[in-house]
This record gives sequence, C-alpha cells and structure tokens, in this order.
Amino acid sequence: MLRLSKLTDYAVVVLARLAQEGAGPGGRVQTAPGLATTTGIAEPTVAKVLKILGQAGLVEGVRGARGGYRLTRPLAAVPLSEVIVAFDGPIALTACVDGGSGLCEAEGICPVRGRWDPVNRAIRQALSGITIADLAPSQEKASAALPAAHLAAE
Repeated sequence: MLRLSKLTDYAVVVLARLAQEGAGPGGRVQTAPGLATTTGIAEPTVAKVLKILGQAGLVEGVRGARGGYRLTRPLAAVPLSEVIVAFDGPIALTACVDGGSGLCEAEGICPVRGRWDPVNRAIRQALSGITIADLAPSQEKASAALPAAHLAAE
C-alpha cells in the first residue's frame, strides 16, 4: 500500500489552515500554539511540521512579540509533490529510484531493474499536478467554518 507519513498529512492541514487564517505571503502570521488549537494537532507536532516546512521554503518564520509563521507563496503555487518530498523523501514505489544504486541487495540480478522508472515518473508527475490549494477548502467554505468569535474580531 502506498501511504504518506502522518507528518506529511499534518503538513497539508497546517498549510491549509495558514491560508484560511490569512497567513499568506506578506500577510498575517500564525503561531504554532494557535495552529495547534485550530487544527487539533499537538503543539510539538505542529512545531516540528513548521520547522520542516520552513527548511523546505514553504513557510517563513517571523520573529518578535507578534511573530509566527506565514506562507511564502499562495497554496496554488505549492505542488503536493513538494510537500511529500520535504517530509518523506523521493517519491517512488520501489527502492530502485531512477538510476539509484546500492538500495537493493538483488539489484545486480534483478530482471525488472529500471522498469519501475516510468511508473515512478508518472506518480511524481500526477502529484506535481495537484496543488495544496486543490486539497484545501475554498475561502468561502473556510470563512463559514471559522468560529464566530474569530469573525467578530475582524
């Protein structure tokens, strides 16, 4: 079964929440505790996800008393494949990743060595064609889902 890690799943949730909260490029910032509260993900996990997203250049940290995190670009410009690679490494169904060597003890005699390359490329291409915006709720739905207290504060 092809399955993404929980951290990758959490990363998509955190990115979607940042967009919902207006923490887009140059916009407001959100704190890790605030994101933990609104996503239901434990704060240490949110902090870990934000750190990896920051290392991947998908979010930026803002220091100071009113600091936090915000997106570095709109979700429509963030392919799902980029998030997966940041958390799970190269996208491939098998250990024989496009010309990689030394990952399998049978690679010298394997009759299908290199035959998975087209499958791996197709999967990467498909995941590159889906953006985080495609997975995130639309702004209209997101606004309706925000707590009434948040709307009253605006």
